[in-house]
Amino acid sequence: MKLKFPILKFLCALLLFSGIGRLCAQHENILTATLDGKTKEITIQQEFLYKNTSDSTLDVLYFNDWANAYANKNTGLAKRFAEEFKKSLHLAKKSERGYTTITSVVDDAYRGLPWERTKEEDILKIKLNAPLPPGESTKLFLTYTVQLPENKFTPYGYGKNNTYYLKDWYLTPAVFDGVWHLYSNKNLEDLYTETTNTTVNFTYPDSLYLASNFRVLGNTHFPNGQMAQLRGIHQKNGELILTPTNRFTTHVTEEMTIITDLEASKYSELSQGLSINRVAEFIDGHLGKYPHEQLLVSEIDYDKNKLYGINQLPSFIRPYEEQFQFEMKFLKTALINILEETLFLDPRKDQWLSDAIANYLMIAYVEEYYPDQKLLGKLSKIWGIRSFNLAKMDFNEQYPFLYMLMARKNIDQPLNTPNDSLTKFNQKIANRYKAGLGLSYVASYIGKEKVDNSIKTFYQYYQLNRAKILDFESILKRSTDRDVNWFFRDYVSTDWKIDFKIKKVEKTEDSLRVTLKNKAGTNVPISLFGLRNDSVVSKYWFSDIDEEKTVTIPKKDEERLVLNYDQKIPEFNQRDNWKSLGGFLSSNKKLRFTFFQDSENPYYNQVFYVPVANFNLYDGWTPGMRLYNKTFLEKPFVYDVSPSYSFREKAFVGSGGFTYRKYLSKSGLYVANYHIGGSTYHFQENSRYTTITPSLSFGWRPENLISNKRNFLSFRYVNVLRDKDENLGDFQTPPDYSVLNARYTSRNPGIINYLSWFGDIQHANDFTKLAFELEYRKLFENNRQFNLRFFAGKFLRNKTTDYADPNYFSFALDRPTDYLFDYGYLGRSEDSGIYSQQIIIAEGGFKSFLPERYRFSNDLLATVNTSVNLWRWIEVYGDAGFVKNKGVSGKFVYDSGVRLNLLTDYFELYFPVYSNNGWEVSQPNYGEKIRFIITVSPKTLIGLFTRQWF
Repeated sequence: MKLKFPILKFLCALLLFSGIGRLCAQHENILTATLDGKTKEITIQQEFLYKNTSDSTLDVLYFNDWANAYANKNTGLAKRFAEEFKKSLHLAKKSERGYTTITSVVDDAYRGLPWERTKEEDILKIKLNAPLPPGESTKLFLTYTVQLPENKFTPYGYGKNNTYYLKDWYLTPAVFDGVWHLYSNKNLEDLYTETTNTTVNFTYPDSLYLASNFRVLGNTHFPNGQMAQLRGIHQKNGELILTPTNRFTTHVTEEMTIITDLEASKYSELSQGLSINRVAEFIDGHLGKYPHEQLLVSEIDYDKNKLYGINQLPSFIRPYEEQFQFEMKFLKTALINILEETLFLDPRKDQWLSDAIANYLMIAYVEEYYPDQKLLGKLSKIWGIRSFNLAKMDFNEQYPFLYMLMARKNIDQPLNTPNDSLTKFNQKIANRYKAGLGLSYVASYIGKEKVDNSIKTFYQYYQLNRAKILDFESILKRSTDRDVNWFFRDYVSTDWKIDFKIKKVEKTEDSLRVTLKNKAGTNVPISLFGLRNDSVVSKYWFSDIDEEKTVTIPKKDEERLVLNYDQKIPEFNQRDNWKSLGGFLSSNKKLRFTFFQDSENPYYNQVFYVPVANFNLYDGWTPGMRLYNKTFLEKPFVYDVSPSYSFREKAFVGSGGFTYRKYLSKSGLYVANYHIGGSTYHFQENSRYTTITPSLSFGWRPENLISNKRNFLSFRYVNVLRDKDENLGDFQTPPDYSVLNARYTSRNPGIINYLSWFGDIQHANDFTKLAFELEYRKLFENNRQFNLRFFAGKFLRNKTTDYADPNYFSFALDRPTDYLFDYGYLGRSEDSGIYSQQIIIAEGGFKSFLPERYRFSNDLLATVNTSVNLWRWIEVYGDAGFVKNKGVSGKFVYDSGVRLNLLTDYFELYFPVYSNNGWEVSQPNYGEKIRFIITVSPKTLIGLFTRQWF
């Protein structure tokens, strides 16, 4: 039966512009749910009255079933985790996963309704028995069971300490506004659902306490259980937190009622209450009245959107005062929850506006209550730290700093990029900070009061109602006479950089003629400050600078002019933002040496230094000093040299290089690197090698920046110079040589499927050789990982067979000679002892030491290396290959054994078992056959972390 409400529709139309009118067109939702504490299941009977508020007749309805996103490895959630190098859901047992079992779906005449799942399995498509015209309603009865997931994948589900966090746990209607908006759960906190008037009759174990964003109307206890009735008016989804202890407290302020369990162990409850009152008053003053009866602010919600930065350090070294720390933590969590509950923008496509409002208000809060707060907090006063430029940065300077971290790497993305197309760092940090900073930029340009009023007007008028970006844009434009089209056109909708410089200044008796250059071409306003003794004596705004513009300003005893002095504009390069008015010499940047890395200081040429120490068998420990100019933000030109001293050789050694990186575009051919580097160490006692290598490389990447796929084409010319101790005899190969090397590399390093290959060509005076390598890894659902590596190398010409050491430039089966000095051998010239047992998986990749006649190839080498894990880090491996030397028949070779993969690429052990040598475990001196990988590379360690974020 369909329900018609012509009178109600007429009243709603009359009341459309009032707060009451917004509550007319509502879905009605009644749930009877029972949580089983043993099975972790929720059985649900749901009665849903769906009202068609669109202009279209509907044949099908879609419901979000986000609890089913944990069901298998093919859901949108599982695929998102794989992109972020998380394998927990892929390897999870069925008992750990979450899923929804639909028992029945019927209409109000109790006729069954056909249903199916969409491709990613967390959207339910229900076909109606009869079309649903505009303005009419239909009632559905749904019976289903939700198996909760363990909360090790996301915060949702159940924890081992008998806690439950339920959000998006029941079926909710997808949004239809002429088209269906069907968004799968990708752990992005962006469920897009219609608002409903929802009643929940929730039965749960007697031992638990319940907190909710819905109003709790009553709670009834019965043997071994209890039932709570909850009500949400014009809300999207009921959030329930169940804990074995009652850790939530209720704060009733003049502005709103707040239920919270935010932790602050060193901050008294009374002080917490005062801080909550202050934050609630601030939010109410800048947004307006919160329309719901209570606001839930939980520690779980905060953990999903932390205050990223040094405040995440352990509590015993946390740099901020407890009051500031607590208030910022509470403010951020409360703002996100309030905007999510009341501002119904498309959370996947228009999330940037909610982020902009939240972060803008956080910036405003610090400006109002903590204007002197430093980014490093109390650490900025400590001797040895306070001299760093980072210690002098204000707290709010983190917003342009962390956004610029991505812009300088050329992986920033427009603010209006859909949430599920953002890289993790952009989605969690950079885009949110750029959004908030953008409103601060506009506020500085047109006036803070105008932006404040625009936000408040937008929130008050569109709260509890569907809104669009155009609604906010029209309100903001009506608030000012200045042009703000640039904000939505260029700042929000593109990834164009903002970069200005002061080209020149001409002084007259009473004025200054300043020529401003727009280096990036992005036509946005720029601020110009006049400073004297680091105090602002003048400030101006200039706009419509396409390329260059000369402006005249009055002279007010300025000592220097600075663009964007207050950091309100996320400018790409601030190193050329100032001009001194004291003459040529005073305009030159001074040299500043700083211990360890620091943030960029545009007024100095910074040189950083830090002690380093390396080790190899011949030089021993080589302490030295690393000198470089790389700041926390990437720079186009970087030099990095590490002069060191070898105490064993009593000689200077070291390495260094100069790199210029040019980003060409966002995708496709995106980067070019120009580099010249060199190194000099010892390869035997009193025997030195020196390399000088100019190189050029190009990189390609797909339009989808989340993709890990990269392709590179590199060219280098390796020049090797060697001097040998006379007592060790003459060189058996030319002491000096040069090799031209070109390589094309393709990498797609997924956590589930890993694929990497390269084609390589080397040309020198006496040889030309080709090589190809492919590496593939597959992680199965049972946690078995299969590894396959294939290598093939062929000499096109080879005159090295006449050398006294004919194998120096040959392909190696088990230990490459490394004539290009690419590998980190601890003892590269050793052929016995522990150092000779170090293995680097390259060329043949064999682990066993086979007879000398098979270990090298001056013609053709082809090998296959495989391994599979038996239990955790214990694996079995097997290698097979074909070795062919000139004038000799080819030989089939093989080996096998056990691999202890303790830390991939860092510490691994190989125990040979059977090979061409026979049963190696039964042969003498077995300890000399064991091979090991040991690597200490901070760059690679950092990469294990950054691959999840960048």
